Amino acid sequence: MRADRLVSLVLLLRQRGLTSATALAAELEVTTRTIQRDVEALSAAGVPVYAERGPLGGYALLPGFRAELTGLTDDQAVAVLAAGSGRALGLGGAHAAALRKVLDALPEERRGGAREAARRILVAPETDLLARPVLPPEIPAEVLVEVRRAVLDGRQLRLRYARPGRAATWRTVEPVGLVVAGERSYLLATAAGEDRTYRLSRVQAAEALAEPAERAEEIDLPALWRERSERFRGEDTLTVVVRVREERRAQLVGSAVALVAERPDGGDRIGSPRDDHEQSPGWTTLELTFQDERHADWALWRLGDEAEVLLPEALRARLRERALRLAAALA
Repeated sequence: MRADRLVSLVLLLRQRGLTSATALAAELEVTTRTIQRDVEALSAAGVPVYAERGPLGGYALLPGFRAELTGLTDDQAVAVLAAGSGRALGLGGAHAAALRKVLDALPEERRGGAREAARRILVAPETDLLARPVLPPEIPAEVLVEVRRAVLDGRQLRLRYARPGRAATWRTVEPVGLVVAGERSYLLATAAGEDRTYRLSRVQAAEALAEPAERAEEIDLPALWRERSERFRGEDTLTVVVRVREERRAQLVGSAVALVAERPDGGDRIGSPRDDHEQSPGWTTLELTFQDERHADWALWRLGDEAEVLLPEALRARLRERALRLAAALA
């Protein structure tokens, strides 16, 4: 960990020149005292770093001391610098450090253009245009570390997984790969020879085991993802049309298998024969798919009166009957 930080410190000083200890500490998420110790370590190792005293002082490097990526084209540099942040797999810090290394290694005459391109291209912001959060679901850091370790080292993985509306259970799987699709991250694996796909936000605990995973040496992950996606869509799922308050939209969409259609203004109800209602500001109409009626029931019941099922009628009737029973019990 310290070695990575020392490299990042050198790269920051190369790119920015004279920089205060406070600014360096904020960038590397450490204390100013740690920065001072790291600078001393770099000096002892022969890195030409020096300090300037005073209110406008800080640390800087002597000229030189550089390696360049002369074979990287302008488009390739822009693609790397404008890539996603790595948040979905818990690699935000590693991604930032990698970008510093790429930028530092570019020839001086191309570094400014690459910085400007990175400033003017934003991929995967934290909110959409309506200021709704689009961050991936929170996944415990220790879970991400263990899952990544098992996938990359080719080891079996023991995980505690909770399907919607069901108690979490432990299982041991053979990890194949990790996929980030939109706001969600998935683990592709096999269990007892059967293909399995797990949403990482539903993994409560994970442990990379010592036993090697039984999996193919060669893999075409994009093709495998397409195959599993097509197979999943072809399975029996339940389609639900529902009106939901906009502030609960993200929660409901995150609980569903997929969002098929949306009418944000709360106007005509998608696929519903009841088109004569008035528009409802603050509501949105969604068409969603769920694994089954039990899954949909669980996701919608917890929203209370902030969601209204329009279709199918059987699910609407089931929720209505339960609400009436609850009202009678509380009367």
